[in-house]
Amino acid sequence: MSTDKHDSIYATQRPREDFVFDEKVAAVFTDMISRSVPGYATIISMIGVLANRYCSKGSNLYDLGCSLGGATFAMAHHIEHKDYQLFAVDNSAAMMSRLKKSVDSSEETYPIVLSQADISDIEIRDASVVVLNFTLQFIDPAQREALMRKIYLGMRPGGILILSEKIRLADDDLNALLIDMYHQFKEAQGYSKLEISQKRSALENVLIPETLAAHKSRLLNAGFRSVDSWFQCFNFASMIAFK
Repeated sequence: MSTDKHDSIYATQRPREDFVFDEKVAAVFTDMISRSVPGYATIISMIGVLANRYCSKGSNLYDLGCSLGGATFAMAHHIEHKDYQLFAVDNSAAMMSRLKKSVDSSEETYPIVLSQADISDIEIRDASVVVLNFTLQFIDPAQREALMRKIYLGMRPGGILILSEKIRLADDDLNALLIDMYHQFKEAQGYSKLEISQKRSALENVLIPETLAAHKSRLLNAGFRSVDSWFQCFNFASMIAFK
């Protein structure tokens, strides 16, 4: 299903440029994210388990910022009925092109609808499960509250939002410790100090992390009745919110 290659984008010295989800990133994305996000495979697997539990018949599911469809396929594989539509949305043409090939070549047919669009522009309707898996962190902070409210209003009562994010800690010392531990994790995955430094610089103005408290407050203000984290490793966490 994937033809992803080894991630060596930042292995040599290069001019500083903001990170973008272009063809170069799409080509190595599976390797990049699996070596860059601790616990990523666990998060993806459990998104599938949660989707199977909360996907009500006749409802819609959304994977917002779907990239190559890791969460999309996890949900499709786990859900035991096919009375739903799963909308996989991403604004990257490179990602959506590769995802379409994966969907078209799948041995099993799933009710997946692909949409190349900005997630802030799409309509959310009749949703039982909505996933933003390391997506919100790339959205302008000023737009995040409106997006959460739109998602809430488009969900069925009893539906769930799964939100995975890189986070920062309010305590500066603890935040510095987790960042250092994370960099050690990346070195253990084979990334050099140069690669870590260059990618961090490229993401500096693109990926804006927040505290768990900020995320929880925003979700509760949007209307969700209950919010908490179900997974965390270093400065990466995944939360679940119930309507």
